Amino acid sequence: MGSCEFTRQQRLLTAKDFRRVFDLTQSRAACPELLFLARTNDLPANRLGFIIAKKNVKRAVNRNLIKRIIREEFRLKPHSPTSIDIVVLARKGADKLDRKALHNITRKMFKKLDKRLQESAV
Repeated sequence: MGSCEFTRQQRLLTAKDFRRVFDLTQSRAACPELLFLARTNDLPANRLGFIIAKKNVKRAVNRNLIKRIIREEFRLKPHSPTSIDIVVLARKGADKLDRKALHNITRKMFKKLDKRLQESAV
């Protein structure tokens, strides 16, 4: 199991980092409420970034809950042999998901991304 921290090295911090994922997306996984984009990186750690617009998820409590659950699943997921950058975009209706559904969807999306990135690496 991973540590309980979400350190600076595990975050996408700059616009350049986000743009690189958008421009060079190698894998994507989607459901009606969330979109996950990923690409490999040359760093020692996986990194995660969020785009959760107020337009799509009105209440700050719900935006924070979505981020908290996705961070937790990111922290607990088994790490793939290659490091990846992941951007998560919340769509309309993401705030309607309950905790259990959000955990399940996030876990499923991370598995899809890992599988697709491994297939593309072969």
